[in-house]
Amino acid sequence: MATGSAKRDVATGRLTARQYAENFADLHPPLDTHGAMVEADRCYFCHDAPCVEACPTDIDIPMFIRQISTGNPLGAAETILRENIMGGMCARVCPTETLCEEVCVREIADGKPVKIGLLQRHATDALFADGKQVFARAADSGKRVAVVGAGPAGLSCAHRLALLGHAVTVFDAREKPAGLNEYGIAAYKTVEDFAQREVAFILSLGGIEVVTGKGLGSGLSLEQLRADYDAVFLGLGLGTVRDLGLDGEELDGVIDAVDYISDLRQAKDLSSLPVGRRVVVIGGGMTAIDIAVQSKLLGAEEVTLVYRRGKAQMNASVFEQDLAQTRGVKIIHFAKPSRLIGEAGALRAIEFERTSLDAEGRLEGAGESFTLAADVVFKAIGQAFVAMDDTVKLEDGRIAADGEGRTSLPDVWAGGDCVAGGQDLTVAAVADGKAAAVSMDRALRAQKAKG
Repeated sequence: MATGSAKRDVATGRLTARQYAENFADLHPPLDTHGAMVEADRCYFCHDAPCVEACPTDIDIPMFIRQISTGNPLGAAETILRENIMGGMCARVCPTETLCEEVCVREIADGKPVKIGLLQRHATDALFADGKQVFARAADSGKRVAVVGAGPAGLSCAHRLALLGHAVTVFDAREKPAGLNEYGIAAYKTVEDFAQREVAFILSLGGIEVVTGKGLGSGLSLEQLRADYDAVFLGLGLGTVRDLGLDGEELDGVIDAVDYISDLRQAKDLSSLPVGRRVVVIGGGMTAIDIAVQSKLLGAEEVTLVYRRGKAQMNASVFEQDLAQTRGVKIIHFAKPSRLIGEAGALRAIEFERTSLDAEGRLEGAGESFTLAADVVFKAIGQAFVAMDDTVKLEDGRIAADGEGRTSLPDVWAGGDCVAGGQDLTVAAVADGKAAAVSMDRALRAQKAKG
């Protein structure tokens, strides 16, 4: 293995403008009308379809595919968006290969599932292009709700509440709404500013005000929100990337993957982003895959992803793991970082210890080490929730909430990644927001009835 004696090499503009454009083009080009019709015809339109059971937002998948097959993509989009208002984004980023498509009867029959994600995108893209608003608000309820966090959970909750007639104010600490859909997803998955176009569609319903630059602890307090509004929804996401716990994390070149992806997503010129020639990524989830692949697409010559357990234990799907390897990323399993090696304040290399699993599946060191030369090390070992208020009960470090999103406070609901037991998926966050909104509506109407 490399020893770290090589000179550190981080630079901008490693590629031509054409290479950047090609590398960050749409990962899954959309189906045209003919392709969508052909794919829709492959569906068996199952009764009690397993794909519906696998969808966290309960989209009637056979129904919308049948609508596409009969030449009605706008109707298909309405079917999708009634259950999942962020169906356009989920069509792009949802791990369909481990949800609806994994249980597709065609997958079981011949190993080739119906391309549900691409069909969902075909329908929602058609509606966005048409500009049609398919929802209408109910009569004004006279109730006001604060939503903290403009990510998938918050926006889903806000839209459903507004649809039900409540006035909603959404607060977010960042400059733009959409949360990780805007700041945290690989650029090649959501091209052409799709996250903001989807936000615009959601807000076009009316009844939703978005206030950016304000979050809990930065201009807002939960106590004040509870005093000013009839109910509060917390869709806070996760606030910080976990540290490696090693000496030297302050070295130049040791970077939070989430922060870098955010910078990449907001960059107007990809050639302005510094990238190492030798990049090492620590982690085994979607963020690790996203930063590894994008480092390669930005011009890194060597990208190595290192995960402490095996392939089967990685949180990233097999599809994503294969995608990384086809893009030139090397994946090393069963190794954990043990030492960061620097010189004059800058990273030079990282040392790993080989690992293994004991008879009970617990991780243990194998007593063997190796070193990789590295210009940049990305930390992608998961995010942690940063509690901004001590009045809400926590569980396992996140907000404790029931199946409807109710927290320990009677007028506060929560959903998405900040909630204990969350799946850390966009589609799951959307489902949380929708469920909480329905619960909040019921509580608010009961409150109103009592006078």
